Amino acid sequence: MKVTKNFERFAPLAVLALTLLIWQIGVMLFKVPDFIFPAPWAIAKEFVEFKGPLLEAAWRTLWVTLLGFALAIFVGVLLGFLIGSSRMAYAALYPLMVGFNAVPKAAIVPILVVWFGIGLGPGIVTAFLISFFPITVNIATGLATLEPELEDVLRVLGAKRWDVLMKVGLPRCMPYFFGSLKIAITLAFVGTVLAEMTAGDSGIGALIQTAGSQQRLPLAFAGLVTISIMAMVMYELFSFVERHTTAWAHRGQANH
Repeated sequence: MKVTKNFERFAPLAVLALTLLIWQIGVMLFKVPDFIFPAPWAIAKEFVEFKGPLLEAAWRTLWVTLLGFALAIFVGVLLGFLIGSSRMAYAALYPLMVGFNAVPKAAIVPILVVWFGIGLGPGIVTAFLISFFPITVNIATGLATLEPELEDVLRVLGAKRWDVLMKVGLPRCMPYFFGSLKIAITLAFVGTVLAEMTAGDSGIGALIQTAGSQQRLPLAFAGLVTISIMAMVMYELFSFVERHTTAWAHRGQANH
C-alpha cells in the first residue's frame, strides 16, 4: 500500500523528468534552432534571465484571472441553482447556454475591446465567459439528478421544496461543484491569456505575443510554462479543499 502511494505521488515527476530528457536529447541530436523549437535548458535560462518580467506578468495574469473566476463562480452557482431546481428554467435556458458556450471566445475578444478598450476589461470578461459554463452545468446536474424517491419521502415528512434543495440538493452538489472548479480555473487562465494576447498591454499573454513576434521562442515557452504552473497550483488548491470538505463523497476511494 505504501509503495503504491509513493509511486502515485512521484509518478508525475518521473514522467516529467523523462519527457524533458527526451526533449533535450532530441533537440540536441537533430540540432533544432531555438527560434523554431527551444530545448528545456534554453527555456530554463530564459527563466533565470527574465525572472523579474515573468513574475510581474504572472502576477498580473493571476489576479485578472481570479477576478473573472470569482465572477464565474457567483453567476455559475446562481444560474446552476436556477436551472437545476426548475424544469421550466432547465428547458428554457440550458439549450441557450449550450449554444452560447459553443461560440469561440477568440471571436468575442475583439468585441470586448470595442466595449472595454485595451487593458484589464477584456481579460476579466473572457476569463468569466470561458469558465462559468462548467460551474453552471455541474450545479444544475447535481440538483436535477436528485432522486425522486428521496424527494417524495422528504415531502411526506413535511419538507418543502426549498428545504429539499437546501438540505439535500445543495450538499449533494458539492462534489459536482468542486469538480467544476478544477476544470473552470484552468479554462479561466486560458481565457485571460487569450485576451492578453489579443487586447492586453501586460500579463503572460502579452509577454508571449511579444516574444513570439521577436522570434524569442525560449521566452515564449517560459511564459507557457509559467501559466501551466499557475493553473496546476490552483487545481491542486481546489483538490485540497475538496478532499477536506467533501471527504464523504470519496470515502470509497480511501483504500485505493
